[in-house]
Parts: sequence; structure tokens; C-alpha cells
Amino acid sequence: MTQSKSRKAKKGTVQVKNSNDRLQLVFSWQRKRYYFSTGLPDSPINRKLAEQKARQIELDFVSGNFDPSLDKYRPEVELSESQRKTPATPKLLDLWEQYMEYRTPNISPTTLNSTYEPVAAHIRKCKTDGLKNPLKFRTELLKATTESQARRSLMQISAACDWGLKHNLIQENPFSGMYLDMLQSKAPPPVAFTVEERDRIIAAFVNDSRPGTDYRHYAPFVKFLFWTGCRPCEAIGLRWGSVLPDCSRVHFHESIVEISGRKVRRKEDKTAVKRWFTCPDNLKELLQSIRPEHPDPEALVFPSPKGHSMTASNFRDRGWTAILSELGLSMKEGIKMTPYNCRDTFITLQGRCCINIMS
Repeated sequence: MTQSKSRKAKKGTVQVKNSNDRLQLVFSWQRKRYYFSTGLPDSPINRKLAEQKARQIELDFVSGNFDPSLDKYRPEVELSESQRKTPATPKLLDLWEQYMEYRTPNISPTTLNSTYEPVAAHIRKCKTDGLKNPLKFRTELLKATTESQARRSLMQISAACDWGLKHNLIQENPFSGMYLDMLQSKAPPPVAFTVEERDRIIAAFVNDSRPGTDYRHYAPFVKFLFWTGCRPCEAIGLRWGSVLPDCSRVHFHESIVEISGRKVRRKEDKTAVKRWFTCPDNLKELLQSIRPEHPDPEALVFPSPKGHSMTASNFRDRGWTAILSELGLSMKEGIKMTPYNCRDTFITLQGRCCINIMS
């Protein structure tokens, strides 16, 4: 039987879920998350028993008789005194999934998709349960993926074990510091365009006249990326309600990101810091030139040619790649240049201006 996915239980309610073909009660109480395994296989009769146990806990919430140790809700005949004091150690995958559920409300969809879900996939590739034999698990993990990915996974797993310790789900963290023994891959340094290269790229979009293309449509978008240094997902998600009527300032507080092929609107930027950007004259004039007379606050500033939200990967793989290949700028210093390098360019040029002013 496959494990079913379920939503996080609301405060004061107890949710019955399937975890590795065993029924589990999941709930929150007084800012603490509980995962109570009934030990029962998932079947219609056992689900009724689990629902009865869930209702008992909910009544105890209301009456003030809830037992946070959960001993009250365990079958007395099946537990010895030592078992009541020491909870059974979960499997590593169970612990990780509980940790993911706990962290999900506080992380972005992009982080969940790119950082947390790959760890679950790596754990599933390993036959050994990491909480029982962490060294053998580490060996299997290195065979399943690259050393840099294994290092990142072990770092996240160690954080999950620290969380499990805090919530009395496990007795020790066998992965503490293990990732430190592995080589850390270094991110490539940011690569920026020169001022001359930046202006050539902008001009190529503005003047593009090849038949069957609409790359000129993206010229304002490309200018905006170069002149603000914002992330492409922030420009794609920018709405007229976030631009002052005189176009003198722009409020960056949301974005549109791609998650597994789906476009997701996120009501904050990557760092959860809402930023106001003061527009220089050239940017102010650009926004005024494309601003409708009475814009809908929810309308996108940079829609696709068909009026929908832009797809970042589609723009990158088509218009951007075509223009930069034609200019001979698709690669620099061995790095494939993407729209994100517009941000690197803005930051680099701003840094040079500051150095010139100070010198």
C-alpha cells in the first residue's frame, strides 16, 4: 500500500495518516508538533480504532486532560515500563518526512522542491536505514549521488536529527558533523557583462527584426533586469500595483517561480525582505512608456506576448539564447550566461561605481 499524502492538521484537531502502511496520529498542541504511531496496519477497521483514539485526544484538549507524554493513549498491555519512557526510534525516512512537514510552512516552494525533496529521494535510494547504521547509509548515499550532493543531504539530515532530538523523536543524532568530512563544492564566482556588452544585448532585443520572432517584446524586460539587478522571477511577478503611479519607485515583494514545470506566485521575495527600489531616470522613463493609462493593480508589468505570465525557462531557452548566441556572448569564462547574470552585472557595476567614488 502506498503512503498517502495529507495536509497538516489544524490546531486542536487530530489527523489520521498512513506512514509506511501504519496508521499515525498527527496534531499540534501548545506550539508543539506530535506524531503518534498507533502501530496498527492501515485497514478499514483499524482506521475506525485510530479515529476513536483521535477523538479521545481532541476531547482531552477541550477538557484540559491532554497527556503530552502520550502514555495515556498507548495500549497498556503492549508496553513495558521501559517502552513507556523510551519511544521507539522511527526510520530515517519517517523522521525526514515529519521534519519536512514541520518546515514546509516556513520555506518557499522553490526551497522545498530544490533542497528538501531531493533529500527524500536520496534516502529512498539507500537500502540501509540511516538511523540504524549511519556509516553504511553514508556509503550507499555516495554511490547513489555525487559527493557534493551527498554532503548537502547529510547536512540537511543532521538538521532533521537535531529537530528530532528536540522533540524526543530520537535519542541521538548519528549524523552530527558527518558532512564536514566531505569536500564542499564551491559555487562558481559571479560572471558579469561589461557595460559595452550589456548595451549590445539591450540593443539586439530592441532592434531584432528577424521574421517569425517576437523578441523585441522582451526588450523592456531585459532593460529592467539590467537596470535594477532584480531576480528574473521578481521581474516576471511584478505587478502595476507594486509600482508607484509616477514610476519613481518599485516595490519588490513577490515573484513567480517555476516548480516542477508549474508557475507559482509567491507573495515575498527569496529572502523574505520586502524592498523598495528608487528608479533612476532611464528606468522611470521605461516604466512610464509601457504603463497603461489606468493599469489594473494585479496586471503584470512584463507579460508574455500572449498576455500571460512569462515562463522563465522559455524566455531563457529561446529569445535569450538566440540573441546572445548571435552576439557571441552565450559563454563567458567557461560559464553559460543566463538572465540571472543581469543581476550579477548590475551588482558588479554598482560595486565599481562605489570604488570609483571612494578613490
